[in-house]
Amino acid sequence: MASGAAEQDIIEKIDIGGISLIRAAAKNYKDVVIVPSVDRYAEFLQIYNEQDGATTLEQRHRFAAYAFGVSSHYDTAIFNHFNKTEQLPVFKCSIDKCSELRYGENPHQKGYFYGDLDACFEKLNGKEISYNNLGDIDAACCLIDDVDQTAFAILKHNNACGMACRDSLLDAWKDALAGDPVSAFGGILITNRKVTKEVAEEMHKIFFEVCIAPDYDDEALAILRGKKNRIILRRKEFKMSGVMFRNVLNGALVQDRDTVVPTAAELTESVTSTKVTPQMAADMAFATILVKHTKSNAIVLAKNGQLLASGTGQTSRVDALRQAIAKAHSFGFDLNGAVMASDAFFPFPDCVEIAHEAGITGVVHPGGSIHDQDSIDYCEKNKMAMVITGKRHFKH
Repeated sequence: MASGAAEQDIIEKIDIGGISLIRAAAKNYKDVVIVPSVDRYAEFLQIYNEQDGATTLEQRHRFAAYAFGVSSHYDTAIFNHFNKTEQLPVFKCSIDKCSELRYGENPHQKGYFYGDLDACFEKLNGKEISYNNLGDIDAACCLIDDVDQTAFAILKHNNACGMACRDSLLDAWKDALAGDPVSAFGGILITNRKVTKEVAEEMHKIFFEVCIAPDYDDEALAILRGKKNRIILRRKEFKMSGVMFRNVLNGALVQDRDTVVPTAAELTESVTSTKVTPQMAADMAFATILVKHTKSNAIVLAKNGQLLASGTGQTSRVDALRQAIAKAHSFGFDLNGAVMASDAFFPFPDCVEIAHEAGITGVVHPGGSIHDQDSIDYCEKNKMAMVITGKRHFKH
């Protein structure tokens, strides 16, 4: 399957005899020890040598479990290949690589990662990657992959607290950090460009947990390794799964990944008579990408390719906006000429009223409320541009 072979060649390669022998031997574990994988050779040889070729019932039971793990993993791969076209209402996922983590989300919880981290990153420095690190790393990669320009982002608890797109990586770093230098402490840093010595020197001035980049200069790497626990990751080419799932109640929720990436060219038509300038369209696209990757309810304020502030995870959209405005002001940002992006529609015109009072001149949101016209009318009256995308970006 991985080779891209023709369908008939794939079907021809489905094993019948080998997998049947593995299952049969495992079923008869009381009398047979089955070694189903090269990964189990060392364990078996140690038992064989230490016990003069004898095995206990408990040991054979364990090896039988290994065998059924191999056979079920193989059958799951075959089923999922067939189900790409059939779309049967069955959820099967099998991952045979596992890493035990120091703990889960909190120290009193056990934690594991099922997957192959080595296929995603080359770890160049630092302590063991934690459960919470992995959640932030995933969020960081998903965010930066939606951006083509030279960019730097800083994340905390899965949300961006700073991000900027610039011609130079050094400027991108400085402006990303300026977005919220307080929250950046202990954060996750990610960029889509090679980290140079001058950038590393600036990064090294703050405490952060993880840095992710496609590559590093030798001098940059030497600087960043100045903190022995700092996790430094070099990204490899790997494909994110197109399906997302999470356990709820006694089952699982499964959905397609949100792969919609807005572009400035798609955000040029205002529903008011106030025109969208090229810079405003670029800022709207940038802000919409950010709001897509921010916990709902979410509001993002941006200007000139820089995240000024965001309101994250609020139960009220008004509260999210007020949080963002207060945060932007606390770091000395001027919101005049900024744009506001919302992950969902505005049920009432209160948000555009508050945004206007703060100096915001452009609004982008998905629309869809029965009261959309109220917000449009307010923007029209107050010479604000508004773009309706038709695409909601909830993230819970």
